[in-house]
Amino acid sequence: MPESRAADRLKLWACAALIIIVVWAARFVPGPRTIDDAFITFRYSDHLLDGAGFVYNIGVQTLGTTTPLWAGLMAVTGGILTGRDFQQYAIVWSALADSGTCIALFLLARRVTGSALIGLVPALLWALSPMSVTFAVGGMETSLVIFWMLAAFALLALAPPERSLWREAAIGLSCALGLLTRVDAILWVAPLLAVQLVSQLRHRRVPWATYAGVAVVLVPWAFFSMAAFGTPLPNSVTAKRYAYRIEPLGAFTGLIRAYSNLFFTFDLFGSIATMVSGLLVLATGVIALVYCARRHFLIFALLVYPWLYLLTLAILNPLMFRWYFAPPLPALMLGVVIGLWVMVRPLERVHRRLPAALTGVIAIVCLASTLSGWTLTPYHGPNRPAPRMAWHQIELFYQEMAERMVRDHGVTRESRVASADIGTIGFFTGAVIIDTVGLVTPELTAYYPVDSALVASDQNYAIPPQLIFDTQPEFLVTMEGFIREGLANNPAFLEGYQLVETIPTDFYGTGMQLWQRTRR
Repeated sequence: MPESRAADRLKLWACAALIIIVVWAARFVPGPRTIDDAFITFRYSDHLLDGAGFVYNIGVQTLGTTTPLWAGLMAVTGGILTGRDFQQYAIVWSALADSGTCIALFLLARRVTGSALIGLVPALLWALSPMSVTFAVGGMETSLVIFWMLAAFALLALAPPERSLWREAAIGLSCALGLLTRVDAILWVAPLLAVQLVSQLRHRRVPWATYAGVAVVLVPWAFFSMAAFGTPLPNSVTAKRYAYRIEPLGAFTGLIRAYSNLFFTFDLFGSIATMVSGLLVLATGVIALVYCARRHFLIFALLVYPWLYLLTLAILNPLMFRWYFAPPLPALMLGVVIGLWVMVRPLERVHRRLPAALTGVIAIVCLASTLSGWTLTPYHGPNRPAPRMAWHQIELFYQEMAERMVRDHGVTRESRVASADIGTIGFFTGAVIIDTVGLVTPELTAYYPVDSALVASDQNYAIPPQLIFDTQPEFLVTMEGFIREGLANNPAFLEGYQLVETIPTDFYGTGMQLWQRTRR
């Protein structure tokens, strides 16, 4: 028996080592491919290090980042390392977070199925998934918020049956830190706290240590944010809803596509395979929910989360940015693996190794399909293997435009620059940003909703002309499509501003443009 336990421990350590190697390789091979919104957070971090406070524009107290914890983490890392290489810091922290996430997936799947090999399936699939890697190398907080979720559920579901106040407090801390990383973490925090309470009430106990763990983080943050910003909620949550044209059922259809293409079957097999994959995800998800509701109630709450996420966002129908699709997918993968295992397990009656063999074949197909979402030779950015969806051409163009502005047009930290996409431009120019969407300038949401006649037919956004006339920025950086039906045809604008730089594009119109004010 001791030898058996030693062999089991060795197998677990070997699986953990394999997971970590795959996670880190998949994130460091592509290199930084930073998304514009990440640069917004990095600018908050930059100003924290400069001693200017938790601000985007110096002297203006607005919570314009949805991830205050990520901004603080980047600042602390920069302070310790005495540097500002936030793009690399983000990849390191994301790799650490994803390592924890994938190990938790492994342990949860192993707990349900009793098989370490089956446990490796969701762990390695998420480690290599373009949905996971893209936002890790994109500088986003996605990996961290998913880690807090898996950490909380692992602490809840994998612990010994005897009560531990320290473990309960750690669950509360994970929930609170998840909410500070992204406020929509409430959609997994709520079911977790609910099933924990139900399971504790069966023993006539209340998990007060968990609630204390939540309070010790969130109460100080609430006091600070109310004093500094007047609200604990990021302004960007509502600003995007006012500014962009949102299609009815856009969130619902987008999430259905993401769930159906969980293993990137479309990239390898096409649309019919994606339909089959969608049906398989739905069927196995339901089977896993039913099975875990009876046998693994604490894991059941994690499997509920993707469907609660789908329902909530379908009702609210926000504009769905790419990273909004990622948080529910690890739990969805876990449900698929558990559901498949439940389906094939009866085949043991035919041959005891048949379920494992069939599971292995399905896992290999899913892995091949997932890897088809990668490319060996991206057409932009570092020439190294990367997910196809790690597209950041617009950010590279914005960085080039920012460098031209500083080098050729005398833009300084005192210059006033208007832009709809403020991340890259704001980070690389350091200028005072007039955010035409209103993420960090909430008073500008008064110019929305914009007249639909100003929105080009192939776009979902337009810059309100009156906003530019009232704020009078020295420079305007914009995609051509954002001003085609408005400012570009406005005599007053054309009289007061001249086009001084253009970078041709085939997205968001015909080019990225820099306009400079000619009248003082």
